[in-house]
Amino acid sequence: MAQCVINRRAQFSASHRYWLNHLSEAENIEQFGACTSFPGHGHNYVLFVSMLGEVDQSGMVLNLSEVKHIIAKEVTSQLNFSYLNTAWAEFENSLPTTENLARIIWQRLEPHLPLINIQLFESPELWADYQGNNMEAHLSISTHFSAAHRLAKDDLSFEQNTAIYGKCARPNGHGHNYHLEVTIKGEMNPQTGMIADLGEFQNIVDYYILEPLDHTFLNKDIPYFADVVPTAENIAIYIQNVLTQPLNNLGVQLHRIKLIESPNNSCEVYGNGIPLNQTLDASLLKVLA
Repeated sequence: MAQCVINRRAQFSASHRYWLNHLSEAENIEQFGACTSFPGHGHNYVLFVSMLGEVDQSGMVLNLSEVKHIIAKEVTSQLNFSYLNTAWAEFENSLPTTENLARIIWQRLEPHLPLINIQLFESPELWADYQGNNMEAHLSISTHFSAAHRLAKDDLSFEQNTAIYGKCARPNGHGHNYHLEVTIKGEMNPQTGMIADLGEFQNIVDYYILEPLDHTFLNKDIPYFADVVPTAENIAIYIQNVLTQPLNNLGVQLHRIKLIESPNNSCEVYGNGIPLNQTLDASLLKVLA
């Protein structure tokens, strides 16, 4: 029998607060910012449960109706309209961050379903993936920037460039609203439930990518693209190279860059890139925060 991955979507609404009792009020605010506000804040969570199995004679891996009821019984009925900090015993000594919540949902569902991934969206701009690897998780943020470019090689004629790049070789260039997804991988802190400080993660992406690239003509304004054609693929590799060292300094690994150039075109690169001698030290992180 052939194997197949199936996915089931579910959703729930819940609130939470980032607060560790062993820290002072000032220490909590310094570490978690506005997320410490009492009595907390809420999200409309979207959950994707991915399962792997063989397709049986009925043409199914699992009966999705039964899967729906298992997810409802073990997860969503308990979490919907709840205060996550007290909803499950696991959060008595650990914060219900997106990545930590994904981990506990895995633990709740694993005895009942052949899981391969739990993906939990806290918002369309923030989500976590967990695959059963102890305290390891993936955390993703999405953002955007606008930029113009021209696809052409300097050593080719306009006709030759047009043969390769089509309309994208026109002399005055054209623009895109780029959608960017950055995924990091790391070990969750047992108490904070975080693989990295979310604010610092966002600051790194803003400082190294959004601020330099937004509203630019890439070929002229970004030195890297003076000799490199700024295709979506090359832009993604550039972002990968720029972010690798700052994210390593944050204590995590870069896992994936996804760049969506248009609804029809996107590309992905995985793993660390070749660092471009850029660093982000602790003092700069505090300034950016």
